[in-house]
Amino acid sequence: MSDWKKAVTDKARHLRRNSIGGGSIALLLLVIAPVTAGAHGFTAALGWWLLLAFCLVPLALAVHLLFDALLFRLATSHDTEEDALTAIDDVLARMGLRAKPAVPAFLSQRFAGCRRLVILQWSTLTIAILLYAILLLDAVDGAPT
Repeated sequence: MSDWKKAVTDKARHLRRNSIGGGSIALLLLVIAPVTAGAHGFTAALGWWLLLAFCLVPLALAVHLLFDALLFRLATSHDTEEDALTAIDDVLARMGLRAKPAVPAFLSQRFAGCRRLVILQWSTLTIAILLYAILLLDAVDGAPT
């Protein structure tokens, strides 16, 4: 296996792991939040809307990362790096997601874009977890005795 194929395979595996991990945590938050809200009659509705938003963003990014992982997997089915990158751009153009560029973006640029998405996913997930903890602490402290 050539160097670029190994790098693409590793990146696809990394993206799948981050997608499944981040998406699972966001889903877990969405499942347990209403249960704990009913326990003490949670506080402000704005906090819940924010929690919902900060849980849906990582879910959307998880889908995006899985799609990128599948595109990288498609790339490994080609013989040369240039053919692989052209194939990715062709798929994106046929789906109407992006106009086909004259020169395909380098692999390092694509990896950097994926890295930004992973950072964004985990950042919003961290905010969601902190927001949930704040709402839970507020509900526990505000419970009638």
